[in-house]
Amino acid sequence: MSGGFSPMQYFNVLLFAVLPYLAVFTLILVSIMRYLRRGFTYSSLSSQFLENKQHFWGLVPFHYGIITVLFGHFVAFLIPQSILWWNSKPARLYVLEVFALIAGIFTLIGLINLIIRRSSDSKARITTTTADWIVLGILGFSVLTGLYTAIFYRWGSSWFASTMAPYLWSVLKLNPNLNYVTPIPLIFKLHIIAAYVIVLLFPFTRLVHILVVPNPYLWRRPQVVRWYWNRRKIRSVQET
Repeated sequence: MSGGFSPMQYFNVLLFAVLPYLAVFTLILVSIMRYLRRGFTYSSLSSQFLENKQHFWGLVPFHYGIITVLFGHFVAFLIPQSILWWNSKPARLYVLEVFALIAGIFTLIGLINLIIRRSSDSKARITTTTADWIVLGILGFSVLTGLYTAIFYRWGSSWFASTMAPYLWSVLKLNPNLNYVTPIPLIFKLHIIAAYVIVLLFPFTRLVHILVVPNPYLWRRPQVVRWYWNRRKIRSVQET
């Protein structure tokens, strides 16, 4: 195979040069089609009315954590040189890394609570689809690989700014430069792949509710659901 691609090179091309475009193309096309044909499904299909206490402790830390993490990734993508300048001072680097780690831990805590709730509460379990479990699993994998990277491969903000940002910009310019991602550790690659898979599955799941912001979950008061019915009447109808 002299002069040709090795299996690992094919692997890198498929996952880091083909998968990004497949994921984004699917996201755009299916999201539009779903909105036009089944616009009423653009909802999180909230199960808050079934049970609210545990729902709150899962939803709030997860949303605030994931929004913070994604915002940090976005900033490092837009202004990588400013991130590297900020990290040039150890004290500032420590502050940024600790803050990002806390946000990641918040995300994991919220996600664990959501998984426990959907698996332990009978009503929530009934409303949980296979797609929901798949998304929760991939999100969990993504968060765990991100935390693993933050803890065991320190200064993730710097390597993201110096490695991932140039790679993502090359993808955006339709000329993916795999030289940035080929030498990185496997755990980094798995984290990136998980992100692409989430984008790919996004329009097929309840994650599409992100597209219909603002999302009032983060600040609205807890819902109180009251059932107005005549139990005797309901029972008599069922008996007949």
